[in-house]
Amino acid sequence: MNLVPGQYRNVSVADVPVALDEAALRAHLLGRPVYRRTRYLIARNGGACAVVEVSKESEVPLFSPVTAMTMIAQAGETAFVDAPGTDTAVPTQLARAAAAHAPHTRCVIVRGRYGHVSFIADPAPIAVRVVEVVPPWPPKLVDQLGRVLDLAEDLPPVELVPDLVDLAALAGTRPARHYLFPCRAGRGNEATPPGAGAAVSYLDEIPERAPWTLVGCARSRSIHDWFYGDDVPTVDMCPRNLAGRAGRPAAPGGVGGEAPVITKCCLLEDRVSSDDGLVVVPWGASLAQIGEGLRLALAGARPVPRPRPAGEATPLTGPAPPTPPTPPTPATGPASSTPPARR
Repeated sequence: MNLVPGQYRNVSVADVPVALDEAALRAHLLGRPVYRRTRYLIARNGGACAVVEVSKESEVPLFSPVTAMTMIAQAGETAFVDAPGTDTAVPTQLARAAAAHAPHTRCVIVRGRYGHVSFIADPAPIAVRVVEVVPPWPPKLVDQLGRVLDLAEDLPPVELVPDLVDLAALAGTRPARHYLFPCRAGRGNEATPPGAGAAVSYLDEIPERAPWTLVGCARSRSIHDWFYGDDVPTVDMCPRNLAGRAGRPAAPGGVGGEAPVITKCCLLEDRVSSDDGLVVVPWGASLAQIGEGLRLALAGARPVPRPRPAGEATPLTGPAPPTPPTPPTPATGPASSTPPARR
């Protein structure tokens, strides 16, 4: 699952004068010279495409004859899509394009940004659940993870599953006339009072003491104790604690059928924690720490195949790709010596 070429330059596109079945392609390709970087060949004939993997006699000279061929996807299992905004070097972006344009096709060939062509076979993105509180909008941790994944050439395809906890709704589980939130979470992102007539104050403004209910975490309670020195009714909003509560939704993709979980905690200031499928990053995590957390979450996760509708016929072949500006014969792409395909 999730077969993605290590580099899109490992992929060549060529029109062939033979049928796209395995026997005909093998007879046509064996002995023909291909570029030394070519590992995968997208063979086209009329309105159909097939994807094969080739081995060569040598990887030293510029061109070398094909010595073996393996069928990756037959014509009836492929679709060719144009997605100009997709960076075909990034597996998550390839999987996203496949899901958007050909969701039930086994192998999706994508022509994306810069006109580069690559493919993903048997796409099965790994689901990662992201537990986050809102506001602010957009949810910061979800947004940061998406930004990291948009550049992650070395990670398998990932699907983020946001599990968002609305602070106003959370506060409403303990009705009060006055709520104290940690901060305003940015202009236009203030928490909305959960009930009509409820007052709202913000701890970072150190307001005059009032009979409020604190919507916060352990750090918020410590700050409250520092300034006010007395007990306060509290609604726990710590994402780390919320992620561990029974009854929170799960998503397929992780060990034991549950997705790995990423969340955050302000008690972590300069490190990332990982324990039994729960990864916790600092509240103000850098993108480097977000990337570290994502890698820890993926370390034990497994992809789950996309279900196909009951009774679905063999996937239809997608539209034929237009002829590329430069005829790609011999093929131009990876050799087996280049980085291995990502799975």
